[in-house]
Amino acid sequence: MSELRAVIENFLQHSRQPVALDPGDDPIPILPGSFQIGSRGPLVLLEVWNETRNLVRRIRRIHSERRSRLELEVEHFGGKSGRLTLIDLAHPASRGADRRGARLKYRERFRRSLRRQFGGWRLAELSAEADLHHSLSPAYPRAFLRRGSIGLAAIGAPKDAPAPEAALTFGLIWLDYLRRREPRTAIQGLAIFMPEGTEPATCHRIRYLDPEHAAYAVFVHRPDGSEDPVDPRDYTNFDTRIEPCRQPLAGCPAELAQWVARLAAIEGVDRRDHPDGSVSLAVNGLEFARASCGSLLFGLDRKHPAHHGNLPEVEALARELARMRRAGAAGPGHPLYTQRPEAWLESQIRNNVERIDAGLLQQAVYGQVPAFAAGERGVLDILAADRHGQIAVIEVKISQDVHLPLQALDYWMRVKWHLERGEFSGQGYFPGIELRAVPPRLFLVAPALDFHPSNEAVLRFFSPEIPVERVGIGIEWRQELRVMFRSSVKRCLLQSSAKSGKLSLI
Repeated sequence: MSELRAVIENFLQHSRQPVALDPGDDPIPILPGSFQIGSRGPLVLLEVWNETRNLVRRIRRIHSERRSRLELEVEHFGGKSGRLTLIDLAHPASRGADRRGARLKYRERFRRSLRRQFGGWRLAELSAEADLHHSLSPAYPRAFLRRGSIGLAAIGAPKDAPAPEAALTFGLIWLDYLRRREPRTAIQGLAIFMPEGTEPATCHRIRYLDPEHAAYAVFVHRPDGSEDPVDPRDYTNFDTRIEPCRQPLAGCPAELAQWVARLAAIEGVDRRDHPDGSVSLAVNGLEFARASCGSLLFGLDRKHPAHHGNLPEVEALARELARMRRAGAAGPGHPLYTQRPEAWLESQIRNNVERIDAGLLQQAVYGQVPAFAAGERGVLDILAADRHGQIAVIEVKISQDVHLPLQALDYWMRVKWHLERGEFSGQGYFPGIELRAVPPRLFLVAPALDFHPSNEAVLRFFSPEIPVERVGIGIEWRQELRVMFRSSVKRCLLQSSAKSGKLSLI
């Protein structure tokens, strides 16, 4: 891991204009004070942020390395691999000709796949170009097929796509756009072509989309160039777990508990007890110390063991953070103020969860449970319960993210899966609350002006069993968490012309 970290640090040190390129998104600049390299188990954790975006990825290894480009293999849900590219834009070699060539090559394979699988249809449109106005990425070629008065949307993910599961987001946006553009055609569904081994995430998501709104077909590309259909209904098992909720610092030396209490008493410091028994100490989401049995680690970029003699140093760090990282601070451009804005917003919500919904219980709030959602998505998850015993999933985003709805669905459906098996109560979560065996509520929370324009269109494809609500908060959320609007999803039906002779794709 130290060698992997050294390679990344060396690349960034010698790049004049480094950016991180994530599939489907614009490059995010990697500037001094706007990134952090840490560790999570055996993996390197890279976090890059600015005032509008936050990107977090767990890195397994170096996939390829050149002077102007560093291809990283990252870990996604279920241990699946993805890619993150670090590029030096100042280098002459960092131009998009190679990407465009690869996209055109896959576009032709996609064309052949469509002809094989939909021989009776006419390929009316095929594109691998960007359409920023409609939030369509060039990384995923899209097609429009016709057969008489009915139509079909299709989208493909090439084998080298860093995040093949992102194709479903763009596919739903494409389907919605075609229905609005072609009102006289009954566009009844979406066909998705995925590289072999990457389809489970998409199939899980499709199981929780409304079959009355659209039909879906999933095809898996094989290494020999062929593709086979798969049935999303066959994908029912999740790679997820819930660890027992332990008492904080149970069995630890009394001195360690005293240190934690002493630090938590500093004005501006938040104490957060984690289900694994550890305790995090942070100032508006920026952690400066973590205690677990036998040790107290402190620091920002890197954690170091704390001893009785340097406890004043830890206290000084906490007070400096509290001074610089607060609403109305004199230096809002200071790195300590700008770091991890999403974590700051999350801390505001955790401490004022009843403002998101008056029925939510302040004493029943957990972060990132179950364990599959360890933070690699750049989306923060909060799990809560309301006064009626219904679990609530709260997804937090600080800026526009076209993938937010389906990322939230990933977490929601796993929470539902564990809830149906009684595992939250069985593992010690929500003590004293009788949890109801009903689908969890889903809240998407972001600054009011920072929901992506396509989020609502994607949410309309969700199953009616998912009670989902968008919550827009005021731009001055650092000063005060204020809800500016609440919006429930308006469900849509198929076009009237599609109701007769509905296409069966799955």
